[in-house]
Amino acid sequence: MLNHGHILTAAEMQAAEQRLIDSGTSVIELMHRAGTGAAEYIWRAAPHCPTLVLCGPGNNGGDGYVIAQALLEKGTDVAIAASGEPATDAAKNAKSLWQGQTYALDDARPAKQFVDCLFGTGLTRPVSGTLLDQHQRLFDGAGRRAAVDLPSGIETDTGATLNPVSRYDLTIALGAFKPAHYLAPASGFMGYLARVEIGVDAASTVQLLARPTMEAPKTEDHKYTRGLVAVVAGRMPGAAKLTGLAAQRSGAGYVKIFAGPDFSSPNHSIVVEPYENGIQLQEQLSDDRITIIVIGPGLGRDSHAEKLLDLVLDIEKPVLLDADALILLGRRDLSGLKDRSSPVIMTPHTGEFAAMSGNGKGSKIDLTKILAIDSGAVVVHKGSDSVIANAEGAVSLSPSSSSWLSTAGTGDVLAGMIAARFANEKDAFLAAKQGRWLHGRAAKLAGPSFSPEILIDHIPKALQECL
Repeated sequence: MLNHGHILTAAEMQAAEQRLIDSGTSVIELMHRAGTGAAEYIWRAAPHCPTLVLCGPGNNGGDGYVIAQALLEKGTDVAIAASGEPATDAAKNAKSLWQGQTYALDDARPAKQFVDCLFGTGLTRPVSGTLLDQHQRLFDGAGRRAAVDLPSGIETDTGATLNPVSRYDLTIALGAFKPAHYLAPASGFMGYLARVEIGVDAASTVQLLARPTMEAPKTEDHKYTRGLVAVVAGRMPGAAKLTGLAAQRSGAGYVKIFAGPDFSSPNHSIVVEPYENGIQLQEQLSDDRITIIVIGPGLGRDSHAEKLLDLVLDIEKPVLLDADALILLGRRDLSGLKDRSSPVIMTPHTGEFAAMSGNGKGSKIDLTKILAIDSGAVVVHKGSDSVIANAEGAVSLSPSSSSWLSTAGTGDVLAGMIAARFANEKDAFLAAKQGRWLHGRAAKLAGPSFSPEILIDHIPKALQECL
């Protein structure tokens, strides 16, 4: 069976269903599994709630007939609003088994609960005109709203909205979660997400980011076996301090900040290594005990920053590139990073990502994979729908994180967290996933309206949950 963490595109889902059909499972049986499973979720959420199911002409509408019949058999006051006659054999069969009342859209009255089975996976054009108006009328007239597979008007693979979409209380994925369940802006309309098992078996390169399992330091460990994180400070020293503090709280054995004169340590245990020129800095960063170098937070974008970036990239050590370093890289051919023998991790937000990759077409998943493959780096494409990809095409998709992370400095914190996890794990993709999960969890624990410093204070609590 499909692992719950796998995410399938529309084409992958269609292929998985076809394999089931080819092995002897009928479309009618698949529709029965999907509809009865969805009805069970709807029932549990609001038993005996008067319900109107909006059915479209395709198999998503057929699922709606099955849902309505299952709710009717549980004693629910349920009716169907049909946008037209069923167009598929399975949907026609589902309608033939429906024993309740069916209304034309114009005649349907809103109910306390609205179930959207108009269009699901695979929609490529907007719902418009009278159909959209009637959908919105029935939606607005309800107190509870559930979408089956996807809210009508969502593009499955990109999460784009093809027409105006309102927020649902419950979205029930059929067979597998789809990219749109977790990609913005669609993810903001889903409400509570559930999944119905229908028997599909499929592999996917995209998996949902799950809570990692980490190990506490062993008795024989010391500060260097747990990893030394080196942070190169730039024009805005506060960013480097946040990165260093976050690395320290995320499990690094040792943190050093390399900075120009007059830079003060953020605490008593983070060592500041001053340097006077590039030659001295290069010698310092060549220390064999350094596990990973972080450069970018507060770096600046002038010629001095360019020289610092070149200096770091000339050293064959694992490196994490963030913030200004990514803007500077956007002026270059990123394929040159593939020549490095040491891992590279890049952590761009939307603007930095665009500076490096341009405004290509495709989903956030596709674009992140392309950048990772082209550069040979692990890419953490930040946002409420963070996408993590490696050069082999594997992708981890993060569920929505706290909206309070939209504040200055939290990206610097994430850079330090990922660097610390690399210092422990020595695996760039794993470190990126661990750091991203811890970052989101610490934000949830911090509550609303936090500062980067408060976020850092909650990292140990998030880390404890992974041990």
